[in-house]
Amino acid sequence: MSEGTREPPDQTRPDRRGAFFLLFFCLMAIGAGNTMLIAAVLPPLSRELGLPDWMAAAIFALSAFFWSATSPFWGKQSNRMGRRPVAALGLAGYSVSMLLLYLSGLAARTGLITNIFLIFACLAISRSFFGLFGSGTNPAAQAYVADRTSQAKRRDEIAFISSGFSVGTVVGPAFAAALVATAGLLSPLLLTSIIAAVMSALIWFRLPEKRDPITDATHLDIETSARGLWHSKNVMPFLVFAVCLSLATGILTQVFAFAVMDKLNVSGREAAQYTGPAFTVGAMAVLLAQLVLIPRMNLRNKTLMWGGCIPLLAGALLMVVAQDFATLIIVQFLLGLGQGFARPGFSSGASLAVSPQLQGNVAGLVISANGAGYVITPFFGLFLYQYVGPSIPFLIAAGLLVFMGFYARFALRDGIGEFDPDEEAA
Repeated sequence: MSEGTREPPDQTRPDRRGAFFLLFFCLMAIGAGNTMLIAAVLPPLSRELGLPDWMAAAIFALSAFFWSATSPFWGKQSNRMGRRPVAALGLAGYSVSMLLLYLSGLAARTGLITNIFLIFACLAISRSFFGLFGSGTNPAAQAYVADRTSQAKRRDEIAFISSGFSVGTVVGPAFAAALVATAGLLSPLLLTSIIAAVMSALIWFRLPEKRDPITDATHLDIETSARGLWHSKNVMPFLVFAVCLSLATGILTQVFAFAVMDKLNVSGREAAQYTGPAFTVGAMAVLLAQLVLIPRMNLRNKTLMWGGCIPLLAGALLMVVAQDFATLIIVQFLLGLGQGFARPGFSSGASLAVSPQLQGNVAGLVISANGAGYVITPFFGLFLYQYVGPSIPFLIAAGLLVFMGFYARFALRDGIGEFDPDEEAA
């Protein structure tokens, strides 16, 4: 098969169905590890070691910066090298990152490292490996699916593999709470490192890919076409929305674990018994949206985007007044439901807005934008929470979500990133 020829998209083929499930489980591993780290490990670890709350968020911010900076690069490399090696490399980088976090945390807890700034540096550098190399898996996975699906099926299939991350966030907190209680605070990090290494090997040896190597001339043609893609009129609206969504959800996610500890007056290992189940409920809401509601409601990408802002806004405002665990559970359900609608909306919308040759490029841009907000959330999130007022971050997120809803509803032109039946028939 030549580079310019593609097999007819048929996502029902057994080899493709199996490949999509493999990518689903890989993203599930990443989702589980991230939720373990955010909900059950880093917040209590940072409090135990005497790190300010904003330092814990800054660890994620530095990784998010590298994630946003390198995702477009890995998206381009997946065009040239193939989706499989880039996805495998990303999982290997994630495995190394979690192993280094485990070793850094162990050194700090045993007294081998005592200086707060040195502890922060070790944790931040360890997490940065995920941003630098782990950022390859998501764009490669999304581009792999886009290569092998028709326009009519792309949104559902992208939602399917994306829901793997959400399944991981369901499984992660439950395992984290049990592991922290029985095997210690750092045990989820070591387990995640092992799982990610196994998934990397499975991707390398088991993911089918029959792409011919791209010649230098063909690669040059693709990159020429991709110049200025980020600010093209068909792609930029989705990237603007993705950046805003990452900022709003970054604030809500990073502050939530610390707000739970303060509102319920719990700390350390006890906090995981509350944050774990809460994040699990949020992840289940994501699954409800992506695996049940989206395939049945058949909404346009634009509608998914502005509609997803409504439950997110409700969750942000409810967080201001929440004082008991039941209300916090409702908050996470609303946040999960909103993200479950909004993320497939802009991801598949951007994919449908470009040609098949640019799927790796646009996937890298989308993943980059989806993490860009986390770079500055320590300043709009935990820093304001700790030093200005505990309600300020949630009010900022609410205001941003109002803007996003109106932007998606009125600024996004009809027809951008939408399935065209006439084009599909042609």
